[in-house]
Amino acid sequence: MAAKSALLKSSLAKKYWMSLTGLFLILFLITHLAGNLVLLQAPEVAAPAFNEYTEFMTTFPLIKIISYVLYFSILFHAVDGILILSRENRNARPIQYAHSKPQNNSIWASRNMGVLGTAILVFIVLHMANFWFKYKFTELPMGAGDLPDMYGLVVASFQEGWYSAIYVVSMIILGFHLWHGFESSFQTLGLNHKKYTPVIKVIGKVYSVVVPALFAIIPIYLFLNS
Repeated sequence: MAAKSALLKSSLAKKYWMSLTGLFLILFLITHLAGNLVLLQAPEVAAPAFNEYTEFMTTFPLIKIISYVLYFSILFHAVDGILILSRENRNARPIQYAHSKPQNNSIWASRNMGVLGTAILVFIVLHMANFWFKYKFTELPMGAGDLPDMYGLVVASFQEGWYSAIYVVSMIILGFHLWHGFESSFQTLGLNHKKYTPVIKVIGKVYSVVVPALFAIIPIYLFLNS
């Protein structure tokens, strides 16, 4: 029987909400990456383009609505998963089978989704405090395009070795989380088909490697070119 949601009474509701919020976050990562890849261009091109991208993402009405859905999705997906993990740990058999070898039945990422998810949540809080909070609630100097200089803030942050290192490690953790989570979201929604499921598996593996790797390249590039 599926574990009941820590936030919802229905197991079925929990199952679908976790999968739908996960897929929503997967789609968000693509759009977020597309905007961030501008940072790999020359400063005279990247600065106005990134500042305009940031301004659009924080002022356009539809995007603002989607952002609230995003915040809810992150909180629900993370908090519900963490609470479920805690409950399952409390209810776990106190004495494990002597010859139990879970590594023979599942991959490492699937057995550690709670730990991976918690690490990602900590990174998101740090990331939003460093960028979103400063953009929304502090007075940034004006930059290229006569807009708040988000480009300058990002470049300055990634020129700090400790922050770039945390960012890169977090992207590796995200890759492991996606390695299991991408395919699992489709399976949970019952989207299984002998013809399409193998394709989804391949897309999931490629996504879980390429997307985090491209995110990780950005701080490395900005740090090395500082």
